[in-house]
Amino acid sequence: MELSDANLQTLTEYLKKTLDPDPAIRRPAEKFLESVEGSQNYPLLLLTLLEKSQENVIKVCASVTFKNYIKRNWRIVEDEPNKICESDRIAIKANIVPLMLSSPEQIQKQLSDAISIIGREDFPQKWPDLLTEMVNRFQSGDFHVINGVLRTAHSLFKRYRHEFKSNELWTEIKLVLDAFALPLTNLFKATIELCSTHANDASALKVLFSSLILIAKLFYSLNFQDLPEFFEDNMETWMTNFHSLLTLDNKLLQTDDEEEAGLLELLKSQICDNAALYAQKYDEEFQPYLPRFVTAIWNLLVTTGQEVKYDLLVSNAIQFLASVCERPHYKHLFEDQNTLTSICEKVIVPNMEFRAADEEAFEDNSEEYIRRDLEGSDIDTRRRAACDLVRGLCKFFEGPVTGIFSGYVNSMLQEYAKNPSVNWKHKDAAIYLVTSLASKAQTQKHGITQANELVNLTEFFVNHIQPDLKSATVNEFPVLKADGIKYIMIFRNQVPKEQLLVSIPLLINHLQAESIVVHTYAAHALERLFTMRGTNNATLITAAEMAPFVEVLLTNLFKALTLPGSSENEYIMKAIMRSFSLLQESIIPYIPSVITQLTQKLLAVSKNPSKPHFNHYMFESICLSVRITCKANPEAVGSFEEALFLVFTEILQNDVQEFIPYVFQVMSLLLEMHKNEIPSSYMALFPHLLQPVLWERTGNIPPLVRLLQAYLERGASTIASAAADKIPGLLGVFQKLIASKANDHQGFYLLNSIIEHMPPESVDQYRKQIFILLFQRLQNSKTTKFIKSFLVFINLYCVRYGALALQEIFDSIQPKMFGMVLEKIIIPEIQKVSGQVEKKICAVGITKILTECPPMMDTEYTKLWIPLLQALIGLFELPEDDTIPDEEHFIDIEDTPGYQTAFSQLAFAGKKEHDPVGQMVNNPRIHLAQSLHKLSTACPGRVLSMLSTSLNAEALQYLQGYLQAASVSLL
Repeated sequence: MELSDANLQTLTEYLKKTLDPDPAIRRPAEKFLESVEGSQNYPLLLLTLLEKSQENVIKVCASVTFKNYIKRNWRIVEDEPNKICESDRIAIKANIVPLMLSSPEQIQKQLSDAISIIGREDFPQKWPDLLTEMVNRFQSGDFHVINGVLRTAHSLFKRYRHEFKSNELWTEIKLVLDAFALPLTNLFKATIELCSTHANDASALKVLFSSLILIAKLFYSLNFQDLPEFFEDNMETWMTNFHSLLTLDNKLLQTDDEEEAGLLELLKSQICDNAALYAQKYDEEFQPYLPRFVTAIWNLLVTTGQEVKYDLLVSNAIQFLASVCERPHYKHLFEDQNTLTSICEKVIVPNMEFRAADEEAFEDNSEEYIRRDLEGSDIDTRRRAACDLVRGLCKFFEGPVTGIFSGYVNSMLQEYAKNPSVNWKHKDAAIYLVTSLASKAQTQKHGITQANELVNLTEFFVNHIQPDLKSATVNEFPVLKADGIKYIMIFRNQVPKEQLLVSIPLLINHLQAESIVVHTYAAHALERLFTMRGTNNATLITAAEMAPFVEVLLTNLFKALTLPGSSENEYIMKAIMRSFSLLQESIIPYIPSVITQLTQKLLAVSKNPSKPHFNHYMFESICLSVRITCKANPEAVGSFEEALFLVFTEILQNDVQEFIPYVFQVMSLLLEMHKNEIPSSYMALFPHLLQPVLWERTGNIPPLVRLLQAYLERGASTIASAAADKIPGLLGVFQKLIASKANDHQGFYLLNSIIEHMPPESVDQYRKQIFILLFQRLQNSKTTKFIKSFLVFINLYCVRYGALALQEIFDSIQPKMFGMVLEKIIIPEIQKVSGQVEKKICAVGITKILTECPPMMDTEYTKLWIPLLQALIGLFELPEDDTIPDEEHFIDIEDTPGYQTAFSQLAFAGKKEHDPVGQMVNNPRIHLAQSLHKLSTACPGRVLSMLSTSLNAEALQYLQGYLQAASVSLL
């Protein structure tokens, strides 16, 4: 694409169309942009638009499109074409920093993100001048520019907070510190001075405080991995200024908004984080500063109001106290009973209250409320922080703290009892206090795993939780209902099973509650209870115990999906999946209505898939319906195909990328249910599955390979007779996969199925070419994964076509090639093969080479006979060799960049492991003994003399064991 006005105009028009709410206009525009994004100059056209367009909406749209383009394409993946040409890469890196700094803030943020994505790949090696270019801008004195640099530095360095330690990371951080730490410190001091100079200028203060927030964030990132020498030497500068900022109160920076945190609150929150980092990680060096920080943060907590805008500040301040109180050598600060009482009274109890803002979120923004409350992403809520502080204090002061709080809990419950409809919030706080007191250790999978012995959880459950859930109306006191359900969920391992069984019908009943939070919690609680394990790993709650509730459970779950706000509720769908999995054949009578509802839902969400988890559980539920029904009645597969194929066809025709990998998995499952033939509906689809465009998307590869394997397993002869012209296409797919290090194993899965199932004459003409392709790949890049797959393939080939055929095909490519493969690949590498079936295939293949290949007995290959036998006995008896050379770390599918739909494996579409030699050979060791016996009968004396002269003693001993077990001897 030329950098021309005409192209800029075209691009502007298409960008406008991508903002259109009508999918008929929007989708083709998105497709057009996708089709041209590989062209040279495309990113530069976007940057030109973003700089020169007269329309702000186009500038913003171009900046977002550019950032997403970089996200998808910048990373260079081994074995895959480079998606951005080198000249574009150079031009982008040369222009993006100045362009970002001169752009308005909305666009600056997008470009800053793009720089950090590029930096993650290219910095420092391929972009050495980035830091210098950024640091030089600090001198400009223009805070719009300085903030742009700080924002970019923050998005570039924040990954230091969660990267694993490595030499590479240390080297990079050192390089950053050498260039950045001093200018950052000088900028910090200068900005603080400017704050006092401009103390009465509100607009100047806003800009300066934005800078201070970013500087404080950078401080956190640069100090996270270890305490850098520079910051240790300059701790006085940083900590004194941080402390004075914590105690600063400037009227001009206060905001009237009760919801949105102002700059002052954000800065103080970050400083609390920085102090907590030092208190936790560098407590020795930080000790001189700690008491004054504790005092300042305590005063902050006692004087800050209950408004939502202070939430982050309060929760970070409480987190600071929590991290200090659980360190042994700060214990003395908290020992006094008065201090503990004061913390409980002034910090913990007030911050556990359910405020008007929480109530509003509960009713009007339930999705966000659930995310914060259930999934632990409420890391910055006051309640969570207060909870953590309770846990921290209980580490050394469990007795006194439990004592203080028991009093509070009792008085709160008494208040509630006086007038429930007015005082229900007191009970809510009491339940929260009990929960935080009782839970010492918690995991997502098991709920509470360690509890405080001083709290009687079952008694509290029976007296205070159950009555709420048993009340006749499910819509009364929704917050207390949600609390009660959450209590069951959290303490499911502490409450006895009989109480859980009493709770199940109550939870099923609450699936009908109007409140989104209540019916979501009910679904989630049921799902968690159904996954609990009892003795010998069986589910704690059995299908028999659930029998009386099956109908009402399924009815209420599907009804809940029709409640306002829950049409794509992932918790309900996960509960449906888990109920199917637990109830198994008890659901069969309900399948016709269930599958109708699931396909209707599938059709509706395929129009605009937006909830990945919901979609995943929906496909899992479909798979379970198929599996459970067809296990009892294999003929039922036809009625599932009838119900599903219309929707599947629509999904494939409309190219709904998110769903295609799922559709292929469900189709594989259905096709595998057929016994020995492929229905014509599948054959009609077969040619389309070989289209190159489908194989371009990484997420499609595993399910597509599995689907083609199902075609080969069920109908190889149909393909050979009715679709022989498609065999080259099938081999073309194998050729594409084998060329990629990430997907070569998938290529082998496909090849193995072709060899195992296709009639030999249909692939005769292609066999030699297959081996040549494999040898080319071996020469170009030989990885452990490739060798393992290659070994399984050649042994499977040998099992299928005979050892002589294997020797002949190798030697027809190049004379003596067979010997080279044995000597250089099979004998030294066979120990690396892993997996029961894979090892068995190799054992049977090698046994055939040893005993059914005449050239092994009377040509120059004979010298390899004993080493090969030794290698086979090693495969049986030695531990697997799982070493991998240092330079090989495999690219996982998850690592491929950008928005490609990563492959999501459906657990309930799982494929049974297939053993191609199962019927022929049961025990490969006995098979070896029998085959050697047969060989020694054909040429008496030869085998014994070879064994006695050359086989190592230990191996010989093992071999004698095999012969005894098989009751045969060698002649």
